[in-house]
This record gives sequence, C-alpha cells and structure tokens, in this order.
Amino acid sequence: MQLQHFSVNDGEGIRTIVFMAGCPLRCAWCSNPEGQTSRNAMTHYVETEDVLRELRHQAIFYRQSGGGVTFSGGEATAQPEFLREMVDALYDEGFSLAIETCGQFDFEQQEPVLRKMDTIFMDLKHIDPERHRAFTGVDNRTILENIVKTDRLGVPMVVRIPAILGVNDSPEAMEGAFRFFRDNNLSAKLEFLPYHRYGEGKYKELGLPLPDEAFGTPTKEDISRWSKQAEEYGITTISYK
Repeated sequence: MQLQHFSVNDGEGIRTIVFMAGCPLRCAWCSNPEGQTSRNAMTHYVETEDVLRELRHQAIFYRQSGGGVTFSGGEATAQPEFLREMVDALYDEGFSLAIETCGQFDFEQQEPVLRKMDTIFMDLKHIDPERHRAFTGVDNRTILENIVKTDRLGVPMVVRIPAILGVNDSPEAMEGAFRFFRDNNLSAKLEFLPYHRYGEGKYKELGLPLPDEAFGTPTKEDISRWSKQAEEYGITTISYK
C-alpha cells in the first residue's frame, strides 16, 4: 500500500490517492507494475488505523479544495476487507470518496462500497473480448456487465479509456465503445487517458521487461477527434488532466 498526497488528477479538488496492491489483470502497458502483486520490494503492509490517521491529517486540504480520498491500485477491490474498513470509516466521518477500478470484481460484494462513493472511475480498456484478453489476460465480459450495473446505481461515474496507439485506437475499437454507451443508455461520462511511459523506471527497479515499444501515445488531435465522435453518440466527455 502506498499513499500519494496532493493529487489533482483523480477526482475533484486536492486528493490523497490510496494505492492498494494486487490486480486481477496484467495489462501489457501497466504504469503501476508494483501494484500487480502485494509481494514485491515497492509495496508494504499497513494497518487500517495507521492509514486513516494519516488521511485525517490531510483533511484541511480536502475541505478547502473540495477534495478527498481516491482508492486506486493495482486494483482497490482486490483487497475487499481492507477497502471496506477504510471506506466505512471515512464515509461516516464525511470524507469525499472516489475509486478507480479496472471493473473486474464481484458486483454484489462491492455494491455497498460503490454506493458510498462520490465518484467512480472505471476502465474500458478494449471493447473486443479477445483483444482485451490478449492485452490484459482476461476477457471483458465481467467488466462490461459491471459498467452497466454500476451506472445504474446513480453514483456519478466516469468510464476511462486508456487510449493507446496499436491497442485500441482503431475506428472499430473506438466506435464499438461509443455504441456500448449508446446501446446501454449509460449516463456515465467518458475520459480518454493518453498512454505514457512514466512508469518504466518501476519496471527496471522490479526487474521486469519494459512495455512493448510499439505502444504509442495519441496526439491532442487524436483525443479531440475521438471526443467529437463520442459526442455524436450523445456521450459527455471530461478530462481531469
């Protein structure tokens, strides 16, 4: 588990990101490889009360900026008991809460936690199940189902597409994602996250092979074009960057 204070890209206002280790996916472009497993040199074990104590010390920044706490990873739902304990305590104390999730989780188990969020960010890495499996190790059936189920909760939601040249930038992939929004009448907003290589130092520190050099970063023009196409499908796009 790691904490990152003073983040402004993962929800409203100034936030603390709680990075929790463990993830059911193995994304070929992962920017936080240390979060894929709890057993590596870059993660450490903590007690719930120790985390809560540190978060409470940041409360003045949350109140003044309209910020709060965002749970991320790895995959926050991969540690359901730890996540539930923190969410229940912080919710009861009036903290603004958000979660970033890959969507590969048991919905019934996580629904009580999701209902206490002020914002839910969920990834849609690829609309095609076989391409999704090729790049992440699992197909997208559960993820697509959870996007729809979570959207129906009425909690403000942002679906994030990690936009990666050579992975999901084709017209078929992007338009397939937009049709998924339309066909399921989703109220969620959409955010494009351009691929970056900022995490490569972590791969070297962990002794892991670097992501494929073929993965590319889209231009601002690419993002603008996709955003306009999404809006033609009635989708509202947003950016926290």
